[in-house]
Amino acid sequence: MRQIVLDTETTGIRVEDGHRIIEIGCLELVNRKLTGTHFHCYINPERDVEPGALAVHGITNEFLKDKPTFDTIVNGFIDFISGDELIIHNAPFDLAFIDYEFSLMQGGVKKLIDHCRVIDTLQMARKLHVGQRNSLDALCKRYGVDRSKRNFHGALLDAYLLAQVYLMMTGGQGSFFDSLSENRTEDNPKQSKQSTAIANQTYRLTVLQANSIEIAEHEQYLERMKESGKCLWVDVFEK
Repeated sequence: MRQIVLDTETTGIRVEDGHRIIEIGCLELVNRKLTGTHFHCYINPERDVEPGALAVHGITNEFLKDKPTFDTIVNGFIDFISGDELIIHNAPFDLAFIDYEFSLMQGGVKKLIDHCRVIDTLQMARKLHVGQRNSLDALCKRYGVDRSKRNFHGALLDAYLLAQVYLMMTGGQGSFFDSLSENRTEDNPKQSKQSTAIANQTYRLTVLQANSIEIAEHEQYLERMKESGKCLWVDVFEK
C-alpha cells in the first residue's frame, strides 16, 4: 500500500486573494513505513510573500526569485502522487491551493481528488481528541514526536512530522502488540529493541479521590437503585 504524506507552504493564507504555493513536500509511505523516497521543490509564485506568512515559514521573495514556476514542476508532482492515497493535515487548505494552481495551467488540470484519495488527519484528530487542540504542533506534543529541529514551518519537515503523527494515530493497540511479537526476531534486532523499550515505558497516572459530598451523592444514588430493584454494587459490598 503506497501513501503520500503531503504539505505545502504558501505566500499567504487566503487562496481567494490570489495567494500561491511556494513549497511542496511529499514523503512516500509503503505498507506504513517511510521509504526515503520524496518529492520536494520550492516554487516561484510570481508574487510577493506576505509578512505574516514569512514569519511562519521564513521563505523570502529573494530566495524564490530563481526557483521554477508551478507549471514546470506540475507533471513531476502529478506523476509522484497519482493513484495513491494522500495524507494531509487540514486537507481543504492544501487542496484549495493545489487546485488553484491546477486551474492556472494552460488547458486546465483536473482537481487533486480526481488524481488521488485524500485522508485529512485534522478531521481524524478531532474525532479522537474531542475538544482539544489538534494542530500539528499539539499532536506532536501529544504523541511525543520530536519537534526540536523545527524553528520554522517547512513543507518537507512538516510532512515528516505528520507521517510520525499519522502512524501513531492509526497504529491501534492490536497492531502495536502484533508488531512486538513480529519484530522480536534475529533478523531485526534494532526494531525489536525499540519495540521492547516502548512496551517497558512507565507512565505516571493522576488519581483523583472523591470528596465527602461526591461519596454521599454516590451512596444516595445506589440506594435509589436498590429501591427500584436488585443493585449488584450494594449487594456485593454488603457481603
